[in-house]
Amino acid sequence: MDLNDAKTHNHELVPHKGFKLISGTHDPEDVDQIYNLEIRDSDVFVVTYPKSGTIWMQQILLLLEMKGDVTAISKLNKFSNADLIPWIEVNGNRQAFITAPSPRLRVTHLQHQFMPPALSQRGKVIYVARNPKDVLVSYFYFHKLANMLETPKDFDEFFEKFMRGDVFGCSWFDHVKTWFSHKDDMNMLFITYEEMIQDLQSAVERISSFLGKELTDEQLANVVKHSTFKNMKKIPQANYEQVPGDLLNHHQGRFMRKGTIGDWKNHFTVAQNEKFDKVFHKEMKDFPLSFIWDIRDME
Repeated sequence: MDLNDAKTHNHELVPHKGFKLISGTHDPEDVDQIYNLEIRDSDVFVVTYPKSGTIWMQQILLLLEMKGDVTAISKLNKFSNADLIPWIEVNGNRQAFITAPSPRLRVTHLQHQFMPPALSQRGKVIYVARNPKDVLVSYFYFHKLANMLETPKDFDEFFEKFMRGDVFGCSWFDHVKTWFSHKDDMNMLFITYEEMIQDLQSAVERISSFLGKELTDEQLANVVKHSTFKNMKKIPQANYEQVPGDLLNHHQGRFMRKGTIGDWKNHFTVAQNEKFDKVFHKEMKDFPLSFIWDIRDME
């Protein structure tokens, strides 16, 4: 969600066509019009379930556009990278997209059903998936930080809401399955957050190749350098710390918190983990997706 444009503080989720939007941040009628957008060959949409690497991919795409020159991004940007690669579903952004110059780079948390069918002929989609246990934990902390979302009573309550899909973005399982099932219907790169952590160099090379970019080895190295978690935390536009306090309560924590794999182990009880595993295996049994659940599994 575009934090610079979100203005709601009533924390209300609005059910719309089997999905949940945020009152004041999204207008259901406007979201419906996204379906009818004309798509250009140069359009790129980054699709994620919330807390799955959206701002990371914003940073990588901007650096690829600027051939690794991080200072060029800061000259274009006031508050955050969302000014340059905004969420298409946030109020006002669809209309701006129509007249924006190419290449139009956008991010979205929407399910596949809301996106333009024209994506099957034109444009490109990058879907970033993250292991859902870590998504749940990261989303819990984001709810504490984001003023447009309800502050959870505690982790146990949020765990149950996430499992029911009673959050913005709805069910993680529905989101990833629906998009994955359409990956052959469009020009899509499907990549995982864990792959990016495991080998950022290879991930950046894949993304660059997918987008048809021609960068020198030095330029690619700079893209990788300035899109590591450590360095992004130092870049105001990338770490979202300049986003106004009425949107993000910076006293409640940092937008970029840990950026690791397996933090769920510090939060899930044994019973919660067993419940999650049972649901995961039931929901994902027909989908050939595997995730890294623990940073130690990469060794």
